[in-house]
Amino acid sequence: MPQASDPRHLLKAALSRDSAASSDFDLNPDVVLPKGRKLRPAGVLVPIEIKAGIPQVILTKRSSHLKHHPGQIAFPGGKQDEADADVIAAALREAREEIGLPSENVEVLGTLPTHETVTSFLVTPVLGLVRDTFDVIPEPGEVEEVFTVPLSHVTDPARFSVQSRRWQGQRRHYYTVPFGPYYIWGATARILRGFAERVAGQ
Repeated sequence: MPQASDPRHLLKAALSRDSAASSDFDLNPDVVLPKGRKLRPAGVLVPIEIKAGIPQVILTKRSSHLKHHPGQIAFPGGKQDEADADVIAAALREAREEIGLPSENVEVLGTLPTHETVTSFLVTPVLGLVRDTFDVIPEPGEVEEVFTVPLSHVTDPARFSVQSRRWQGQRRHYYTVPFGPYYIWGATARILRGFAERVAGQ
């Protein structure tokens, strides 16, 4: 992807393209999902900021002490609460709580297709541009680290690979898009893979 100080055109073009919803089961067609399962709405923010003229995606590393997904790489976000107007509001609130990103400092460009997780969440990724620099404040006990990855890295389909591991007695396949010491995989990588396909016009 060409580097640009203002990635709005590229991002809006990607948002205008059609693509299907995704899930943690895309690469595991043999998984039998329970009938009547209820999915809880959630929102994650895909925050893009400009550093030295290069668009970067802000990601978090979850605390290793958490019960669910300890140590994994994730977007700031979480389930929609009753007080949230919608999943976009939930994503903005969670980003404020998890990394100290003020909601008014985010220009929401749109949403990507939903993603269903193995934990029964229906996640809506919210694409947002960070207007100005801000003081990153990781949420104590929840976020171990906040870091950035070049947008060009996670929107290049060639950088993704499919790997697998044993999970609940079965072999589970998933996307990965490693960056330096960060092993980006699972739902985060699947959402980014779908985004990369849109950016590439596939």
